[in-house]
Amino acid sequence: MTQKVLFITPPFTQLNTPYPATAYLKGFLNTQNIPSYQVDLGIEVILKLFSKEGLTQLFATIEQKEINLSDNSARIVNLKQEYIKSIDPVISFLHDTNSTISHLICERNYLPEASRFQQLEDLEWAFGTIGIRDKARHFATLYLEDISDLIIEAIDPHFGFSRYAERLGRSASTFNELNTALLGENTYIDSLLIKLLQVKIEEEKPTLVAITAPFPGNLYSAFKCGQWIKKNHPQIKVTLGGGYANTELRSLTEIQVFNFFDFITLDDGEAPILHLIEYLEGKREIENLKRTFSVNNQKVIYYNGSTLPDFKQKDVGTPDYSDLHLRKYLSVIEIANPMHRLWSDGRWNKLTLAHGCYWGKCTFCDISLDYIKTYEAATANILVDRIEELIAQTGNNGFHFVDEAAPPALMREVALEIIRRNLTVVWWTNIRFEKSFTYDLCKLLSLSGCIAISGGLEVASDRLLRLINKGVSVAQVAKVADNFTQAGMMVHAYLMYGFPTQTEQETIDSLEVVRQLLEIGAIQSGFWHQFAMTAHSPIGLNPEDFNVTNLIPEMGTFANNDLYHSDKTGCNHALFSDGLKKSLFNYMHGIGFELPLNQWFDFKIPKTSIPKNYIERCIDLNDEKEIKSSSKIIWIGPSPSIRFYTKVKKGKTLNMASIYFSTKKEDVEVIVKEDIGNWLLKILHELAVQSKKTYTFEMLQKEFNAHSFGEFSLFWNSYTIAQLRDHGLIIT
Repeated sequence: MTQKVLFITPPFTQLNTPYPATAYLKGFLNTQNIPSYQVDLGIEVILKLFSKEGLTQLFATIEQKEINLSDNSARIVNLKQEYIKSIDPVISFLHDTNSTISHLICERNYLPEASRFQQLEDLEWAFGTIGIRDKARHFATLYLEDISDLIIEAIDPHFGFSRYAERLGRSASTFNELNTALLGENTYIDSLLIKLLQVKIEEEKPTLVAITAPFPGNLYSAFKCGQWIKKNHPQIKVTLGGGYANTELRSLTEIQVFNFFDFITLDDGEAPILHLIEYLEGKREIENLKRTFSVNNQKVIYYNGSTLPDFKQKDVGTPDYSDLHLRKYLSVIEIANPMHRLWSDGRWNKLTLAHGCYWGKCTFCDISLDYIKTYEAATANILVDRIEELIAQTGNNGFHFVDEAAPPALMREVALEIIRRNLTVVWWTNIRFEKSFTYDLCKLLSLSGCIAISGGLEVASDRLLRLINKGVSVAQVAKVADNFTQAGMMVHAYLMYGFPTQTEQETIDSLEVVRQLLEIGAIQSGFWHQFAMTAHSPIGLNPEDFNVTNLIPEMGTFANNDLYHSDKTGCNHALFSDGLKKSLFNYMHGIGFELPLNQWFDFKIPKTSIPKNYIERCIDLNDEKEIKSSSKIIWIGPSPSIRFYTKVKKGKTLNMASIYFSTKKEDVEVIVKEDIGNWLLKILHELAVQSKKTYTFEMLQKEFNAHSFGEFSLFWNSYTIAQLRDHGLIIT
C-alpha cells in the first residue's frame, strides 16, 4: 500500500517562524517522490485561541467556572470587551498586514493594559524616537502576555507561547506523571488542538503521521496527538521523532509509551522515515529498520538492522515550507534587546550549513550523540542553491543557520558565493569564538548579509574553559567578539555558571569579564544558564574525572538525559542565579556598569580579581598584524577604473595613475605611479570575487616582486593599501 505522510509540529515551539524539522523531511521525501503534507498545529492553536471568537469563548468559559481570580486576572476579565474588540486588529498587525494601527497602539489608549505593562522598561535605548512599529509590537506582545497570564491562572497552568506542559517532559525518568496527565480530562488547549487535528486528518487522509517533539515544551502535545489518532483512527500508523527523542529516549523501555505511538525514531530522520515507509509498504522487514523503537511481544525493541548509511548532506534536498501558512506567524518582540528579539521577531528560513559540530570536544556537550559527533558539511554551491530555492519558495530573504557551530571556512565560502551571485540575504548563526574570525573575515560575512552571531563564552574563566575543553580563551573571545562588533554585527554570548569545581571567586570574576565586555560594546547581549549534567556528555559519562558524583546511577524506563549531581569542591552555585541575571539585564540596558559587583547580591561575595580595563587590553594585545603567507586575498569592492596623468615634481615629470571607484557612500581615488597603477588594476580584477581566481598573500608578494617595483613590505604598509583595505581588500 502506497503511503501518504502527514508531518505534525505540535504546540508549542515558536510564534514567529515554523520549526524546520518537518520542512527538512518533506524536502527529503520530495527527492524520493513520496507525497507528504505538513502542519504546524502550534501556530494554528494560537490563532484559534487569540481571535475574536476564541477570546469570546475563553471569557465565557472562565465566567462559567466561577473561580476566585487575582486582582490582575479580574481586571482582564472586567476589560473583556476591550480585549475581544482589539484582538483581531492586533493579530493582523503582528502578521504585518495592518501596520497603520501601530500609531494607535503607541498612544497607549487603545490596548487594555494589565500587569505586564507595569514592568515597562525605558524603550528609548532600544527603539529610538522613530521606531513606532517596533514599540507597537512590543506593546502588542505585552498585551498577549497579559492574556496568557489569565489563561495560566484560570484555564490551563501548562500554557506558554513557546512551550506547553514543559515540566512534564523535563527530567522524566519515569513515564508515570506524564501518563497520568495524558489519561486525565482534556484541557482547554487540548480541546482546541484536537479539533484542529481532526480536521487535518479528515482532509489529508494520511496513512502515516510523523510527529516531531524537539523540546520538552511540545512533548505532551505530541503524545496528545498520538493518543487521539490511535483511538479514533487505529489504522493510521504514528511515529515520533525530534530532538527530545534523540537526547532523552535513547534507552527507552517503557511499553506504555506505545499506547500513543507505533514507532519512535532517533537522530537524522531521513533514512528512518524512508525505511519506515518501505516497511509499511511491505518492501522491508521490521528488523531492517533504522534507529527505530517499536513493540513486539509486549516488549520494547530497538530495530537498527539496516546496513544502508545515512544520506549525505548533498542528497537530503532543500527544505520545503509549502503547506505551512508562512504569512500567519506572529512577529513579536518579547524583550527590547535587539539581539534577543531575533529569536521571536521576523520570519526566518531555517537551514543547516553542516551536520554535527566540527569541534566536538566540549565536555558539557552531548558529543557522543550522532547529531553532534558526525560532522559533514555541504558545499557552498549547494547551500547557496538551497538559499535561492527557499527565497523563491517563501518570498523571504531571512535565514537562521541552525548549526551547532557554523564552520568558519564554510561560512567564508558561502559568503563569497552569496556576493558572487549578487543575492540579498539577511542571516545569523551560532559560532565558536575561534581566532579564524579575523576582522577581515567578519567584514566579508557582514557584506554577505550576516547581521548577528551567537556563541558560547560559557564560564568566563581560562581555567574552566580548559576544563570544558572549549578551545578558546577569554582574551580570544574578547578579540573575536570585538571583530564581529566592529564589522557591524550584533554578538550574543551564552554564559554558564555552576560548572563542576567552579569557585565563588571564579563566578564573580566571570561576571566582571561579562560586565567589561558589555561596557565596551564587544558583545551586545547574553544569557546565563546554570550548568546541567547530561548523560551523553563526557562529564556525564565520566563524572569522576570532573570531581562530581552522579546521584542517579540507575536509568529510568522513559527519559534519561539530565543527571542530578553533587559537586564535591565547588560553591553553592544556585545562590548566584538572581544576581547574575539581574546584573546582566541592567548591563544589556546600558546601566549599572559603575556599581560594585556586590550590589547585585544579597550576600557577601569576594572582590573580583580581574583588573580594570582587562578586556580592552585583551583586544589591544591581540591586534591582528601578522599575515600568514597562505592567507587568501580577495577584492570585494566595486570594479575599479584607471586614468593617467603627469605631474611635475622638482622639475621632473612623473607618469601617474588614478585608480578610482564608487562605493555606496563615497567616491574613492587611489593615486600611484603609472606602472604600479597598471599592475594594481589587473590584480584587483583578478582578486575580484567574480573571477574565482585564488591569490594567497605569498603569491601576491611574488607577483609584485617580479615587476621590480621595490620593497614589497613598504608597499604593503603604504597609504595605498590602507585605502584599499578600507574599501574592499580582504585578507582571510
